[in-house]
Amino acid sequence: MARRGETIELAVLGLLHEGPMHGYELRKRLNLMLGWSRVLSYGSLYPALKKMLRGALIEEVTTLPTPGIPVNRRPRIVYQVTELGTAEFTRLMSEVGPTAWEDDNFDIRFAFFGSTDMEIRLRVLEGRRTRLQERLDRVQSQLSMTQAEVDRYAAELQRHGVESVEREVRWLSDLINAERNPTPPTEQPQSQS
Repeated sequence: MARRGETIELAVLGLLHEGPMHGYELRKRLNLMLGWSRVLSYGSLYPALKKMLRGALIEEVTTLPTPGIPVNRRPRIVYQVTELGTAEFTRLMSEVGPTAWEDDNFDIRFAFFGSTDMEIRLRVLEGRRTRLQERLDRVQSQLSMTQAEVDRYAAELQRHGVESVEREVRWLSDLINAERNPTPPTEQPQSQS
């Protein structure tokens, strides 16, 4: 569970790095970022926020109700990243070890690649590709041994898994090539008046 907490922390810092947000907006954006297979509940988000508040990575700002809205509405709490939180986000995004390209963390890091140095992006992409290629090689070698032992549905599931990893390896290779050989922006034709 600590690993999931670290992933949530990285995602929250990244989102708040873009600008302050209230809890509902954070949860909505995190769920979009994490994808349909890893929906985040308030029971996971708010403990992470409280931990980050205690660590001074983020701070709460209370916004006053908008004029014209009934007085019985509570003030809204908005979270924003602190200087310490910005430094922690930068540190986390510059890590290039195995946790950077593991399944739990890669998608979140990738979502914030725009604020990451190109060399770090390349190392993370290459690490992810290597890890997936190792996994693919291992599965393909076991696949031939188990084909006779599984029914057609299990075999289809295995085939689907192999194709998914092959597709991600190709995608990563394309991204790595694009990082190494960026295409210059094309010039817009000038209109003649």
